Amino acid sequence: ILAARAVAHGNKSVLVVDARTPDWVKKGTIPHSVNVPFTKLNSNALAKNPSAVVELMIDVFGVKDMDGILNYDNAKTLYLFCNGSWCGQSPESIRALLIMGYPENKIKYYRGGMNAWKSLGLTTN
Repeated sequence: ILAARAVAHGNKSVLVVDARTPDWVKKGTIPHSVNVPFTKLNSNALAKNPSAVVELMIDVFGVKDMDGILNYDNAKTLYLFCNGSWCGQSPESIRALLIMGYPENKIKYYRGGMNAWKSLGLTTN
């Protein structure tokens, strides 16, 4: 909740990431979140097209490419979520980020996901 509020107030160092596929997002998502489907950010995507994953990390997450070496100094702190603690979409993305060297301290996991968000009666888009 605090991360969503931070993004809403213009904090550019934080990003709330909806790791669900677009069909789930259409049913409602956390306001100010960005949809990066786990299908584009997982170990299979990494194996098939690592440059697409790197491009996503540069364009969306603020990672810098320093002549082939990824620099995470100014990378955003990511708050990933999916449908709930039973859903494996966020963990898939988190594993891929860790494989790519994304700093653990910049990866947060909202385990309750949309299930908890909606049960708390919070606003959705």
